[in-house]
Amino acid sequence: MKPFRKNVALAVDGGGIRGVVVTRALAVLEEHLGKMSGEVFTLVAGTSTGSIISAGIAAGLSGAGMHRLYLELGETVFRRSWRSRLWPLTRYRYPIGPLRAALMRYIGNLYMGTFWWKSPSIDVVITTFDLVTNRTRFIKPWKEEYATWPVVQAVLASSCVPTYFPVVLGRYVDGGVGAYSNPCYIAAYEAQFCLGWNPDETTLISLGTGREPHQFGPGDAARFFAWQWLGPVLGAFLQSADDQQIHLVQTFFDQLDFRRFQVDLVRPIGMDDVGAMSELTQYGEELGRKILNDETEGGDFSVARELRPVHE
Repeated sequence: MKPFRKNVALAVDGGGIRGVVVTRALAVLEEHLGKMSGEVFTLVAGTSTGSIISAGIAAGLSGAGMHRLYLELGETVFRRSWRSRLWPLTRYRYPIGPLRAALMRYIGNLYMGTFWWKSPSIDVVITTFDLVTNRTRFIKPWKEEYATWPVVQAVLASSCVPTYFPVVLGRYVDGGVGAYSNPCYIAAYEAQFCLGWNPDETTLISLGTGREPHQFGPGDAARFFAWQWLGPVLGAFLQSADDQQIHLVQTFFDQLDFRRFQVDLVRPIGMDDVGAMSELTQYGEELGRKILNDETEGGDFSVARELRPVHE
C-alpha cells in the first residue's frame, strides 16, 4: 500500500446491513497500520450506513468494534414482525427504536459540534434528504445550524431508507435519495474548499458496500410489465449516480490521491439481509485486501468518453 499523504479523508457509501463489508475492511486496515481509524482519518463523510460508520469513527470506535456492532445488532434492527410481513400494506417495515437505542448505547449524547470542538478535531459530513425543502442537506459539525444537532439524530436522518424506516422528524430520509449514495465528491469538495487542504497533500479513500451483479440479459426488458420497471430503474439511478461521483472527483480533483475500492457481489444482497453476515464479512476481507494492495477501480469510464470535448 502506498503511504497516505499528510491529510487523509474517508468516504463511505450507503447500503444498509452491507456496512458489514466496510467495517471489516477498516478492521483489516487498522491491523495493518497499528492505528484506529480515528487516528488515520481527519475527515469522514457518509451516507446512510456510511453515516453510522463515519459517526462511529469520529466517536472513537474501531473498525473491529463497529464490525461486532453490526453483527450483534443486525437481527435486532431488522427483526421480522407483522409490520414487515404485511408490507406494503404498512407504511414502513421496521420501527426506528432499536436502531436509535443501539446508536445511543455506542455513540451516546454527543452533539455534532463536539467533533469540531474537541482536540484533535475531526470533520464529519453526513447527508440526508429533506422532503420539506426538497434538497439534500449536508450536516457538518462546524456549521452553526447543525452544531447542536445530536449525532444520533443526524445519523438516523441519513439512515432512514423510505419504506424500511419511518421518516425522521417528519421530513428527513436516507441521504442516498438524492445523488449522494456515494459521498466521495462531497468529501473531496469538503477537503479542498471547506477545510483548505492542499490536494497535493491529501489522500481520499472511498469505500463501496458491494456492487450488485447484472440481473438482466438482452431482450429481458422488452417483456417487462409496468410494475417490473421499478427495480431496474432504481438500480440504474443508483449505479449511475455512484459512477458520476467517482468521475467528478477524477475530473475536478485530479491532483488528489483518490483511491476508490469496491467489491463485486456474486448475488444480490438486500440492505436488510441479516442472513448474509458471514458472506458480507468475507467480502469485507476482500475489500480490506484491496486497500492494502492498492487495487483501486476507476468507475464507469464510458461516462468520461461521453463527456469528452468534441475537438479531441
